[in-house]
Amino acid sequence: MLLLRQETLVGALGWCGFHHTRIERTTVATNRSTKDQSQRLKVYRAHQIVHHRQVSRRNRDQWTAGLGMAAVVTLAGFGYWGWAEVGPGAPTDEEVAETLDEFVDDLEGEPLVENDDGVPDIGLSEFRTREAEMTIDGVELEVELDGFLAPQAVANFIALGQDGFYEGVACHRLTTEGIFVLQCGDPEGTGQGGPGYTFGPIENAPADDAYPTGTLAMARVGGDPQSMGSQFFIVYDDSTIPSDDAGGYTVFGEITSGLEALTDTVISQGTVGEVSDGEPVAPAEISNITIR
Repeated sequence: MLLLRQETLVGALGWCGFHHTRIERTTVATNRSTKDQSQRLKVYRAHQIVHHRQVSRRNRDQWTAGLGMAAVVTLAGFGYWGWAEVGPGAPTDEEVAETLDEFVDDLEGEPLVENDDGVPDIGLSEFRTREAEMTIDGVELEVELDGFLAPQAVANFIALGQDGFYEGVACHRLTTEGIFVLQCGDPEGTGQGGPGYTFGPIENAPADDAYPTGTLAMARVGGDPQSMGSQFFIVYDDSTIPSDDAGGYTVFGEITSGLEALTDTVISQGTVGEVSDGEPVAPAEISNITIR
């Protein structure tokens, strides 16, 4: 297994992968490659959502009826039955149409993106906004999860949170120069740990490489879009994190309340040895994740 930690921060977030031997300067993706990544992601979401509806017993009749009408229904109609009854935060027909319109033809005959067997079903995201609470070092954080734009990452976070995977796990890394993030979710505390599986692809990465204060994003191995696991990072101050060859970093939510208290309690204490990239002085232990 490769190591994450590096004493000095060189360039951008090549470090953010949770298995790294060194921090390398990365190259910002071109506009064309960013567009290609966005297109692949849209196709991925469409495939996985259709697949989920196809294999879901409770929607089987609805799915079959939809297939029978595929030649005559509109894309807005697809949006209606594809996301029906998923609760508050479901995307509108217009949002569905905008996202999938140019990729509908690509769905036929395309293979699904394959992840490890242990990866949670994206249906857990319900393809909508989900609310959650997370407690770190006694600080209660209100979290909004974007299950529409990052369904796989949100499903993963929900599954691990509900299983108690994160309880007692400390945030093991804090950066204080260049980029401003607190990295959490490694049960080993070394940057090498995970849930026993990895998944992809990269979802909802910002095209401009800008990660605003409060962003929740997935850590991964540099250059590997299929290497996400349990580790995530909290952006506690606006940061520009250049994409690497694989793209950017999956943004799956944001902290909507409590970040200032986390900064006062954890971030302000700095790192062990007062380095710019190291272990937080504060315990920074996750004691609770509740999905609402």
